[in-house]
Amino acid sequence: MSSSTAAAEHLIDSAVAARRLLVTLALMTLGGSNMYVVAVVLPAVQVEFGVSRADASLPYTLMMIGFGVGGLFMGRWADRAGVHVPLMLGGICTGLGFIAASLSGSIWWFALAHGVLMGLLGSSTTFAPLLADTSLWWNKRRGIAVAVCASGNYLAGAIWPPLAQYGIEAMGWRSTYVALGLFCGIGMVLLSLLMRQRPPLLQSPVVGSVQALQASQSQRPFGLSLNKAQFLLCVAGVACCVAMAMPQVHIVAYCTDLGFGAARGAEMLSLMLASGIASRLISGAICDRIGGLRTLVLGSVLQGVALLLFLPFDGLVSLYVISALFGLFQGGIVPAYAIIVREYFPAKEAGSRVGAVIMATLLGMALGGWMSGKVFDLSGSYHAAFINGVLWNALNLSIALWLLWRVKRAAAQPA
Repeated sequence: MSSSTAAAEHLIDSAVAARRLLVTLALMTLGGSNMYVVAVVLPAVQVEFGVSRADASLPYTLMMIGFGVGGLFMGRWADRAGVHVPLMLGGICTGLGFIAASLSGSIWWFALAHGVLMGLLGSSTTFAPLLADTSLWWNKRRGIAVAVCASGNYLAGAIWPPLAQYGIEAMGWRSTYVALGLFCGIGMVLLSLLMRQRPPLLQSPVVGSVQALQASQSQRPFGLSLNKAQFLLCVAGVACCVAMAMPQVHIVAYCTDLGFGAARGAEMLSLMLASGIASRLISGAICDRIGGLRTLVLGSVLQGVALLLFLPFDGLVSLYVISALFGLFQGGIVPAYAIIVREYFPAKEAGSRVGAVIMATLLGMALGGWMSGKVFDLSGSYHAAFINGVLWNALNLSIALWLLWRVKRAAAQPA
């Protein structure tokens, strides 16, 4: 074995990988800020620009579309040039996006700043590319490592909404956006400089031969063609995140409508996403024991239960409790897709395929954010919007169960 091969293999599951994981966690926390801040400013933006609830949800929708589409291309770019290159671009564009949004004079310019600068070119660099990159630094504890990485997204949700709400009350949403742009943009650029080393699973010829063997055994995941399997995972990703977006995007507006105020809604959103951190870590440990597909089924069942709880209970205390439960129940769903891709698809295609599935989940968040606002505009309440989320969650669960059934059936057949 050559010295370069030994050095590369030594980095797998190492202290170097652990330190890199901490940097990844910080990058995802900064890059995910805009996804949650926009939900906090939704009531203020709706009033200032004089638009409907659905139109006020448009910036979030465009940002999530850009986030998803950008993640697909950024994942491919990271496969070729290294993850640090798109990360540096992402930091610059995230900062510029916040500042451009603060200068907007209409909901359309505000939405474009979120969709193009913050989503497509900004924070898209800090999700799918980092999930794929992390999976290539770990073998024994891949599930928990990917979960830690993905927790940065929910850590952002726990940190930024209350800070943004405080900034809005103290100096207005425009000045708050400028401050966020400078802090997050500069922080992401500096941290990207620490991510220049290529993953060891791409450096080691020995590991590369194992990847080739895995790829030869992964040409028909779930007994389907690669494209059909990818398509079903993408549909499942859209469905689960349409359901997930209902509480995450509209909890602040929901609390405002109930008379509890935007500050209470921001606290519930923060609690929801803080609980999601614990959920992702627990789900990562579960993934290492039962696999990504079973973890997806478990998360889908629990998310459906939490959504149903929103229907009969709308008191202040009960909403705090249900928000915490929702975060605990659904936090492990999205990281499970990255594990499923690494378990059932060729390892050398991790970046692009993880990017495609994550794009689908983010498109689901975008669709769910807009759709919930539209259902509210049509019905005058969020009750129907919660029911809509439950139905989409049922679609996700049915796909996950069918794929699991195919895996079990294949395992029961003689080799």
